[in-house]
Amino acid sequence: MSSGQESVFTEYETDTSQTSKLLRKFKETPFVPIGMAGFAAVVGYGLYRLKHRGDMKMSLHLIHMRVAAQGFVVGAITCGVLYSMFREYVVKPKE
Repeated sequence: MSSGQESVFTEYETDTSQTSKLLRKFKETPFVPIGMAGFAAVVGYGLYRLKHRGDMKMSLHLIHMRVAAQGFVVGAITCGVLYSMFREYVVKPKE
């Protein structure tokens, strides 16, 4: 890049640490980290309940855990899409 041209991505080039990238991503799309945290919580709870599942079959327990984790992630994605549509079409002032 020549010295006379400015970089288009100056904000992205200066923020290179993982923490700053995660914070920027959380500000841009807050439902992505929420979905990831919910997925981790469901999986953690499922693994905890694995020991105390009683006479339930292992495959049935894993299917229930997978469906719950996927449901949380799909719900977070849906909320994120609805939030961005609300922000784009309802809150944004008419030009």
